[in-house]
Amino acid sequence: MEEAIYTLQQLLSQVREAVDAAFPMAVWVKGEIQGKSVNRSGHCYLNLIEKNMLTGALLAEARAIIWSSRYRSLAVRFSQQTGRDIEDGMNILALVSVQYSELYGLSLIIEDIDASFTVGEAYARRQQTIARLEQEGMMELNASLSLPELPRRLAVISASTAAGYGDFMDHLHNNPYGFRFRSELFPAPLQGDQAPAGIIAALDCVAARAAEFDAVLIMRGGGSATDLSCFDDYELALNIAQFPLPVLTAIGHERDVHVADMVAFDHLKTPTALADYFVDILAQEDLRVQTLAGRLSLAVRGKVGVQNTNIERLRERLRSAAMARLRDQRQRISLLEYRVGALNPASILAKGFSLTLKDGRRVTSAAQLKQGDDVTIVLSDGNVKGKIL
Repeated sequence: MEEAIYTLQQLLSQVREAVDAAFPMAVWVKGEIQGKSVNRSGHCYLNLIEKNMLTGALLAEARAIIWSSRYRSLAVRFSQQTGRDIEDGMNILALVSVQYSELYGLSLIIEDIDASFTVGEAYARRQQTIARLEQEGMMELNASLSLPELPRRLAVISASTAAGYGDFMDHLHNNPYGFRFRSELFPAPLQGDQAPAGIIAALDCVAARAAEFDAVLIMRGGGSATDLSCFDDYELALNIAQFPLPVLTAIGHERDVHVADMVAFDHLKTPTALADYFVDILAQEDLRVQTLAGRLSLAVRGKVGVQNTNIERLRERLRSAAMARLRDQRQRISLLEYRVGALNPASILAKGFSLTLKDGRRVTSAAQLKQGDDVTIVLSDGNVKGKIL
């Protein structure tokens, strides 16, 4: 029996017929987007892949197309329902028509995408990341660190051209108090598949110089949910949680709280709010110092007042004591003068007494005289010469 021999066209034609027979209608298929591109005509080309959940090994891959006539409306509706654009790395549930061409091989023509599936996938992945970090004890690890009382040395991870970074620098360095800060930029991508690895690399650079900084700031300033989805990455969150310095984030708008925010020391909504955060710390300390200085001044003035009162009282007591002492001394002098006056020989002579001298010496006893001695009798009004008989 001779074996059938096919031309290549015949073989591939039968494959096409088999595919058409197997998939006469569109089917729903799950896959991860890879290599998405849109050409000038507006047609969207991408690959749908499937990976092993444990090893990450590629299990299947197929080329897919969204024709421009459908892509425009589908992309708008998907963005409105999910807050994200159709992009690489996204898991989708797509309604596809399976086509096989002898020239172009197998193609999946995407007719619709179930946005609710993608939302659920992203939410489930985020919840798995949070649960894993909680189980590993990472959620409060960075928050357990302490900021210095006056944090002035700041490592900033951002894109150098980002408007949010410019706003941050203006608010920080042109603050109304004139406080001086030192900030250093460590550039990193802040969206897309490369963002987590880029931010981790920047964190590594800061860690190598950790002694030079008080805190690390990761800022972006908002964006679409797609742009900010990188901040739900497990590896990035793990690095933030384990970082040796406090890490503060400002990467979204009011409604956005990402896993990176949850594991950080603290998170603010905008870069300007993050700048104000550090300015306020110094302002509060400045106010505290001014309050203490005011209290000290009042205390010193009060103390000086008390001391002045005490000094005045002491001065008055000293004056009173001195006056009393002076009066006592004057009384003593008067008494002494009286006593001296009472003992003055002239005063005694004036009272009718006399003084007998022999040879110029005072005679105090009759035994000192003998008959024939010449004596002088001193009276108050003169002297009288005499001889002892």
